[in-house]
Amino acid sequence: MLESDLFQILSSSKLFISILFISIIYLVKIYIIKLIRLRSKAKRQDKRHLINLIRNLINLSVVICLFSYWSEELQHFALSIAAFVVAIVIATREFIQCIIGFIYISVARPFQIGDWIQVGSYCGEVTETDWSKLTLLEVDVHSYSHTGKTLFLPNNMLFSSTMKNLNFLKRYATHTFTITRDQSVNLFSIKDELLDKAIEHCEDFYDVAIRYNTLIEKRLDVTISGPAPTIHISTTDIGKNKATVTIFCPSEQALELEEKITEDFMSLWYLEKAKNPGGKEIECDDETL
Repeated sequence: MLESDLFQILSSSKLFISILFISIIYLVKIYIIKLIRLRSKAKRQDKRHLINLIRNLINLSVVICLFSYWSEELQHFALSIAAFVVAIVIATREFIQCIIGFIYISVARPFQIGDWIQVGSYCGEVTETDWSKLTLLEVDVHSYSHTGKTLFLPNNMLFSSTMKNLNFLKRYATHTFTITRDQSVNLFSIKDELLDKAIEHCEDFYDVAIRYNTLIEKRLDVTISGPAPTIHISTTDIGKNKATVTIFCPSEQALELEEKITEDFMSLWYLEKAKNPGGKEIECDDETL
């Protein structure tokens, strides 16, 4: 008899029903996400975007259901605190901005799960979005690799900071580096041979680079450098000679190619320098540099 009365009390309690509802939905969400991850692992597919979408839809559905279920109590509560509404809005301003930021990225879709983006000075791969924050795996844009750090950025940063989509850097990048030396060698004498070396290093992926370069230009409606390597000879502010090399290559090979081209440059530079031993200046077109 006592157990029956207790069950009737609990079944008529909105708080108990709400807690029970949230618990069941939470378990269902965990089961669905686990099932999707197992299937995506078996098929070797990236389903992070689907998992993130399902998680947010379930959370939104729970909030809507609870608001509907407690609508009468919330209405009385709202009327009782009408005098404090302004203070509450001010106190929760940043949280409200985070919610608006989430609505913005859900509607405008400036990026997707797995994209590389830059928000202010922070760069990373998007792994998850929710009502309050944006989760990124930090990326070093100079080495085009993950640093191992995880960034949690509040959604309101999307309104106060510049956001850039760097997704095209994830596969191919326009990599530029500079090699600086003294004026004992005329860099124009080794430019053509160095360019041939750079083209030779890029032959393995050149056809794919052409297609990817064309795809990026169509999407962005702009002209970008590449896919052929280029070399620009100039001088520094203190009179040193410098060669600026630009290559359009797979991001994971950028540093390796930079090292190979630098090695070729050094070999050609020292070979050319050996032809003019002990010389600090060279002559070109009857003028002393």
